[in-house]
Amino acid sequence: MAEILITIPEGLSERLDKALALAAPEQAALSRSRLAKLIADGAVTGPSGPVADGKARAETGDYLIRINEPEPLDAQPEAIPLSVAHEDEDLIVIDKPAGMVVHPAPGAPSGTLVNALLAHCAGSLSGIGGTARPGIVHRIDKETSGLLVVAKTDRAHQGLARQFADHTARRRYIAIAHGMIDPADPRLRGLPGVSFEAGGVLRIATMIGRHPTDRQRQAVSFHSGRHAVTRARVLETFGTPPTAMLVECWLETGRTHQIRVHMAHAGLGLVGDPVYGGNRRASARALGTDAAAAVAAFSRQALHAAELGFEHPVSGETLTFTSPLPPDMAGLLAKLREASG
Repeated sequence: MAEILITIPEGLSERLDKALALAAPEQAALSRSRLAKLIADGAVTGPSGPVADGKARAETGDYLIRINEPEPLDAQPEAIPLSVAHEDEDLIVIDKPAGMVVHPAPGAPSGTLVNALLAHCAGSLSGIGGTARPGIVHRIDKETSGLLVVAKTDRAHQGLARQFADHTARRRYIAIAHGMIDPADPRLRGLPGVSFEAGGVLRIATMIGRHPTDRQRQAVSFHSGRHAVTRARVLETFGTPPTAMLVECWLETGRTHQIRVHMAHAGLGLVGDPVYGGNRRASARALGTDAAAAVAAFSRQALHAAELGFEHPVSGETLTFTSPLPPDMAGLLAKLREASG
């Protein structure tokens, strides 16, 4: 058990959990929510004795915080190979393959990134929120490949979570999609939430929430849900006339399935997307028989998290990582280029 002494100075007139978070030394990495839980668990003693209400007004004086050793996570370590783009004592950046779930769930209790990280980082997880676990601050879908950062310590978890909440982390995706982004297209210009910015950048701004009838899906809304903004720009087009494209997408926000939902809303569903891609088929007349067949056979959403940038939550260094297209997307792209060459 570790003990931390926090002194609340005179004049800090705040509720107790907030005052303790403000007065705690930075290296203690104690968030307000963590302190609220410690208070509720009876682990905090103040100037007048044990305290039990984090909402009570703070007293001036010393508070002793008792922190138990982190509890193990229910998930089990599994020796699954990982592609590590960067690792230090506070965080790890993983280049995730398509097909890997990030976090254990009822339908995927094992074989996940968390299981792999528990084995890979054995002994170096410092107890995030009181549990020895990797700190997942953002996710990418099971069938989406590419980069994501995971915290190994509580101080890194807090700093990274803040950046993702404030939308200051940079995320760029590469996708292969049906259709064409054309600023002159009256259909696109007439869609709610769709606009164009300089350089032909498509901007989609809507709310995203659970689909009203299918709880496994997300849906665009203008009345409820969470605010979401996606930008997309064409890198290459394929077909005569163009019926498929390579696009880069930037996330201003990070909602579940955001790029897939927004591109589908714009009528530009991702190739291979079984949920949001609709029944759209590649045109053999426009692309050629081989390329159209390759598009039809692509077995996952053609989406790759190609670039990730953030400020290191401890050192303050600006970090940027890039990931090349995985073999399946690179192969599809080669066939499209060959047909259009």
